[in-house]
Amino acid sequence: MINDLNRLVDYVEGNLCGDVDITVVARSSGVTGYHLRRMFSSLAGMPLSEYVRRRRMTVAAGDVLGGDDLLSIAVRYGYGSAEAFGRAFRAVHGIGPTEVRRTGGPLRTQQQLRFRLTVEGSSRMDARIINRPTIRLVGHATRVPLIYEGVNPHIAEFTESLSAEAHSRLHALGDTHEEGPTGLLAVNDDVAPDSAEGTELTYMHGVAVTGDAALPDDLDVITVPAGDWVVFRSSGAFPESLQTMWAATATDWFPSNPWQLRPGPSLVSTLEHDEDFTTATCELWFPVEPHNV
Repeated sequence: MINDLNRLVDYVEGNLCGDVDITVVARSSGVTGYHLRRMFSSLAGMPLSEYVRRRRMTVAAGDVLGGDDLLSIAVRYGYGSAEAFGRAFRAVHGIGPTEVRRTGGPLRTQQQLRFRLTVEGSSRMDARIINRPTIRLVGHATRVPLIYEGVNPHIAEFTESLSAEAHSRLHALGDTHEEGPTGLLAVNDDVAPDSAEGTELTYMHGVAVTGDAALPDDLDVITVPAGDWVVFRSSGAFPESLQTMWAATATDWFPSNPWQLRPGPSLVSTLEHDEDFTTATCELWFPVEPHNV
């Protein structure tokens, strides 16, 4: 996976003035574009699209200072007008190209990324792969912004607004029990593979249901096709231990195992927690498929 990401970076560098088609690199690496985007954003800390934009504007700054006319530069980097190029340039550098020519800057540089393998993994990372039939996730859903660290206040406010009766009703609907995912679930869906923080996603507070029994009309439903899941367990301070485990799946587990993410929601099942929810034992579920190189 490290080599795949570096090939992707090299490919981007060679196509800053053209179309960046991630499927070219994904196909040669034997993974899906979805998985490659998810791994890039997890390890780079930014979406691939944002990295491409920053690199283009970093290189374009040299052309701006070189004296070419702005329309020619705009077309060179795939923009239809000097105005559109100027907006993109200002979004990255905080200053327009005309001002840069007059003052020389300041300019913000996005260095070319390089992924390196470090020897870590001294602590064991337990995971299990299970195959599940089609699962329907049933509950109360809303749209919230993506937040990578700490408690998401939008999710907290939403779940706290649900009554005890609503929780009991959901508990009664869930029927996966020992097979999992069990209990009340935190479901993240509609997350683009390279989403930036602040991007909206669908959050559901619900349960998993198998079979095709009729469900209440007033509840939201997300259907996940049958397939494999990888399940990780975290225990400790909440949500820090869960978020650390989530990050480690990208840095440690996926690069070391022959599995890749398939499109679908991620699930968090809380197995145990203390009274004020400052510590918890959780399971993190990702839909996966074999990575065939």
